[in-house]
Amino acid sequence: MILAFTVTANDSNASMDPRFGRAKSILITDENFNGPIYLSTDEITAGAHGAGPRMAQLIAEHKVEVLITGNGPGGNASALLSRMGTKVFTYSGEITAQEAFTQWKKGELTPFTL
Repeated sequence: MILAFTVTANDSNASMDPRFGRAKSILITDENFNGPIYLSTDEITAGAHGAGPRMAQLIAEHKVEVLITGNGPGGNASALLSRMGTKVFTYSGEITAQEAFTQWKKGELTPFTL
């Protein structure tokens, strides 16, 4: 299973970025948190409009099955993620990607619905 996390830096101990479309970086890993990779979002966040759907496309290109983010995606991005079958979970408070992963494994994150 492939997971994605919106993060503030390219580090598994980085804080989660609560934004979806304008997240600083995307951490991609498997269900055991093996070999995380980081995706640059610079081109997406530089645009004035449409960051959410473009971020959803980036998620799709990496065949992500579970997305963990703070505030959840907006309407257009949420519709795209839903059509792709990506499950979205949100968290509360300030946590790291590693903490978010642990909460997901324990079933403690909130499933996102628009």
